[in-house]
Amino acid sequence: MSVAAQQEAVDEALAAQALTAQAAAWQETADEAAAAATPAPTTSAEKQKFAKTRFVANAGLAAGATYQWIIKPYRAGKFKKGAKGRTFALVKAGLAGAFAYNRLKAAADNAKGDPLLSKAVAPLTAGIESLKGLGSKLRKGDAGDADLSSLQDVITGVKDAGAGAGATVTDRVPSLSQLSGG
Repeated sequence: MSVAAQQEAVDEALAAQALTAQAAAWQETADEAAAAATPAPTTSAEKQKFAKTRFVANAGLAAGATYQWIIKPYRAGKFKKGAKGRTFALVKAGLAGAFAYNRLKAAADNAKGDPLLSKAVAPLTAGIESLKGLGSKLRKGDAGDADLSSLQDVITGVKDAGAGAGATVTDRVPSLSQLSGG
């Protein structure tokens, strides 16, 4: 292996470590920040209205991150061994996987504030929980077709549940700084 190739590998590894550390820090503080930034409704009608709005926002961010940084690069072959930019694509996918899991959990919690949404989303909580380790699997390059299919199924299920409850979810792509908690 040439010196330039070794240096490139070291640089990619350092970038991956930095992004992984940022993701870990973000995961620890995301729920605290969301709780602090959440407006306190004064009536049950406002609580339900805000719950549905937060559900749509969180589910949309999860869907957008999943498509932009996991599904699209996977279909383009960016995760295959030897692909140009594979390490960076895997790190971004790992961050997106952790971000999507976090936002899906938040969306499920938001759904509890609306009676119709809570009934629609309740069956999906097991599917959301099954995605817990997806971020690290993606970062390591261990995710396969079944993992991505499962992720797509959960996202589709959450979107369908929202639509059935009158909360249409549209994909919203978060920035890389949002993924890493910046």
